[in-house]
Amino acid sequence: MRRVLIANRGEIARRIIRTCREMGLETVAVYSEVDADAPYVSEADRAVPIGPAPAAESYLNIPRVIDAARRSKADAVHPGYGFLSENPAFADACAQAGLTFVGPPGAVIRRTGSKTAARESVSAAGVPIVPGETPASQEEDDILRAMTRVGFPVLLKATSGGGGRGMRIVRQAPEAAEAIGVARREAQRAFADGTLYVERLIERPRHVEVQIFADEHGHVVHLLERDCTLQRRHQKVIEETPAPSLAPAVRDRLTAAAIAAARAVGYVNAGTVEFLVEGEGDAATFYFLEVNTRLQVEHPITEAITGFDLVRAQLLVASGEPLPFTQADVRANGHAIECRIYAEDSLRLLPQSGRLLRYREPSGPGIRVDSGVREGQNVTVHYDPLLAKLIAHGATRVEALARMTEALAHYEILGVRHNVAFLRALLARPEVIRHDVHTRFIEEHLDELTREPRAALAPAAAALAALVAMRGAAPAASDAASQARFDPWQTLGPISW
Repeated sequence: MRRVLIANRGEIARRIIRTCREMGLETVAVYSEVDADAPYVSEADRAVPIGPAPAAESYLNIPRVIDAARRSKADAVHPGYGFLSENPAFADACAQAGLTFVGPPGAVIRRTGSKTAARESVSAAGVPIVPGETPASQEEDDILRAMTRVGFPVLLKATSGGGGRGMRIVRQAPEAAEAIGVARREAQRAFADGTLYVERLIERPRHVEVQIFADEHGHVVHLLERDCTLQRRHQKVIEETPAPSLAPAVRDRLTAAAIAAARAVGYVNAGTVEFLVEGEGDAATFYFLEVNTRLQVEHPITEAITGFDLVRAQLLVASGEPLPFTQADVRANGHAIECRIYAEDSLRLLPQSGRLLRYREPSGPGIRVDSGVREGQNVTVHYDPLLAKLIAHGATRVEALARMTEALAHYEILGVRHNVAFLRALLARPEVIRHDVHTRFIEEHLDELTREPRAALAPAAAALAALVAMRGAAPAASDAASQARFDPWQTLGPISW
C-alpha cells in the first residue's frame, strides 16, 4: 500500500490524511463541486473531482469513485464513515478493481448489514438479543400480528441501514398502520429495502457500544466500550469512555459478548458492536443491537484513553499485517468525552447553511478538535451538518467534563446557527453530571435545553432601534460633537441588563 484514496470528505478525510502522512502514505482526496475549497482537498497529495453537489452524483456514485482511484493510481480506498462505508457493493467493486478496501470485506458487510441476519448469527453464538421477529410476510396485517406477539410497546425497524431511518415506536395497535407506512417509505428511500422487523421497546435504556478490531490472522480484541446514551432521534450527540455507571462484572460480560459477536460474523478490521443496557449495578442486563462495519465518528475518545491510532491500525490490518496490539495491551488511561459540533437549529434539529464569518477552535490541556471546516468557508445543505468533533480527555470523568465545559465556552462560531449553547446546557444538567440518563433524556428535556434567553436581548434591541431612528433623522454633520448628539450610547440613560 502506497497511495490511499479517501472516499469521503470533511473532518474524517482530514483525520485519515493525517495518519497516512505519518505512515509515509500518499493520499488522494475526492470532492464534489461545492467542496472544491474545503480544507481536506488542499491537504491531500492529490485531489480528483467526482461530480456535482448531490451525494448521489458524487460521494455515493461508485463508478465515479472507482474511476477516481484508477485515474490517480491509488492502490487502496479508505471509506471513512457514512456515504459508501457500509455498502457491500462498494467493497466488492474495490476488490474487483484490484484496490485494497480499508474495512471488512463485502461479504461481512452484507452479513451484518441485515439486522435480522446479524441477530441470528450473534444469537447462535450466545449473545443476548432484544426479543423480536421479522414477519415472513411483510403485509400490514402480518406485521401487526407480529407486534401483538412481541407485545406493545414495540420498535418497528428497517432490516437494512441505521441512523434512525425507517424506525418508529408503536405503543398500541391503532398506531400501527401509519407507522408501518412511514417506516417502510423511509427505509425504501434510504436503503432501497422496505423490509421491516419488530422488536420489543426497551423504554429507558443506556446505549453502550464496544470497539472491536480483528485481523486476517484470527486475532480479535476489544478496545473497551463507549457510552452513547445522550442522543436525539437515534443520532448520537455526546459520547464518553469508559461508560459511566457500568459495573466491572457487566463490562466484562459485555466486552466478551462483543468478541463473540465479531467472531460469529467473521469480522475483519475496525467496527463496533452496539448494545442496549437495562438496569443498574451487577444486575444490569444488555441486549445486542447491531454491528457497525466502519470506523465510528466517536473513535477519537477511544484513541484518547488507549493511546492507539485506530486509523493506523486499520491501514495495517488492510495491508494484511497482524493487529499492532493485543488484548493485554489495552488499558484505560483516564476518561474522554466527545461533543459533536453541528451547524443546526437545535430546537427544530434542522441543518443550517451559510458562510463561517468567524471560526475559532478552543485549545488547552486534554483538548483535541477534529474539524472539517475553516473560517470563510461556506457550509452547504448538501451533506451532514457536522462542523467538528470536540474531544476532552482527563484523568477522571470530573476533569474531562470540566475541560469540555471550558472548551465549549471558548468555541467561537459566527455566520451559521450551531449547537454549542445546546451542548453547554446539556452538560450542565445535574442528571448528566451524575450520569442518570437514558436514550430519550434529551427529548424529555428538550424545552429546557433549547430555551433561548431572548428577554435579555430586549435592551440591546431597543438601543439599536433608537440608533437607526436617530441616524435616519440626523443632519449631515461631520464634526464629532454633532454626531455624538445622535449616538444612543451617548444620549440614552443607563441600561439595566
